[in-house]
Amino acid sequence: MTMTQATLSQFQGCGSEGTDSSEVRTVFLPVFLLLGIAFGFVLTRSEVLSWFRIQEMFRFQSFRMYGIIGSAVTTASVSLALIKFLKLKSASGELISVSPKPLGSGIQYAAGGTIFGLGWALTGACPGPVVALIGNGVYVMIAALVSALAGTWVYGWLRPRLPH
Repeated sequence: MTMTQATLSQFQGCGSEGTDSSEVRTVFLPVFLLLGIAFGFVLTRSEVLSWFRIQEMFRFQSFRMYGIIGSAVTTASVSLALIKFLKLKSASGELISVSPKPLGSGIQYAAGGTIFGLGWALTGACPGPVVALIGNGVYVMIAALVSALAGTWVYGWLRPRLPH
């Protein structure tokens, strides 16, 4: 393996199971960077990053954020259905698939959603656009980013001990 390649198997738990020989080439990284910049621009212009808009949503004062989230869920659902129907493949040639998740009692989803929602309400920012907020000069979001990374690390450390 060269310095410009990484195997997907290094990213355990990210849908990479059974992809030992697949390689992700860093030639795609500039494309991903440009897409990320464009996405940050769209988030900024649509005011999705605004703590005021987020507070409006949590206070049920405006439909705006619910409409944006609903359109994102609809877009993702249609996209996943098309990926499955057209049997699309990844850049490394593997069939793209989403593993079914067992619902069980649903307690883990309720707990995770509650933690996610509390963090969102307390910081005034969804974890997704935190980097865009920092890029817009809202430097207090560095604390939110560090906290999110610390939480991810703690989960990774606790994951083997948690019921899955």
